Amino acid sequence: MRHDGRKPDELRPVEIIRGFTQASPGSVLIRAGKTHVLCTASIEKEVPKWREDSGKGWVTGEYDMLPGSTGERRRRNRTKVDGRTQEIQRLIGRALRAAVDMAKMGPNTIYLDCDVLQADGGTRTASITGAYVALCDALRVGQQEQLWPAGVLRTAVAAVSVGVVAGDVLLDLDYREDVAAEVDCNLVMTARGEWVEVQATGEQSTYTDEQLTRMLQCGRRGIERLFALQQAVLDQQPGEKG
Repeated sequence: MRHDGRKPDELRPVEIIRGFTQASPGSVLIRAGKTHVLCTASIEKEVPKWREDSGKGWVTGEYDMLPGSTGERRRRNRTKVDGRTQEIQRLIGRALRAAVDMAKMGPNTIYLDCDVLQADGGTRTASITGAYVALCDALRVGQQEQLWPAGVLRTAVAAVSVGVVAGDVLLDLDYREDVAAEVDCNLVMTARGEWVEVQATGEQSTYTDEQLTRMLQCGRRGIERLFALQQAVLDQQPGEKG
């Protein structure tokens, strides 16, 4: 039994609220335990200059932790993005690009901004899971505005963390578990069952093939539950909790 009473393969309570703010085509508040992230999707009718000759659209992500999201105030990234933030931004972008057919988007960009309001582990995976729902709403708005046709969305994408803590494989680590983990693993998967990203790092020890297999299996089962939650939320009216 874990310190919060969860089973080893149990997710934290996850809540997704669509339409959390009104200004963006897609806006989601996701709560995964005590981790809360605001994910917004914005559309720009242009692509980066290096992308202009491709005839394809672009999906990219930005991420930050707000000053009051942790126990000690975190300074804002005003002039330079630190290495961790840059790594997470790239991960979010890669993950959500796997969900869309950019050849159908035309010369348009969707920006996915993920701002951590409160952090208790798993901020990058919660960002991806919530940003997917915001992306779906932005794609619907773009289609209504005739920026692109139907069929841009190819598959759902969600993410979860897994780790080895005191020799046990645990799903969806909170901060207390994350800092104690011997092995930390972040997984991103499509609804087709294909991996977008497998980040498995030996923080305090190495890991075996058998442990990696167990982490992948545990993570897959957790992500499949997140897919069901995402779809349930997308079947509701914006503003409803799921």
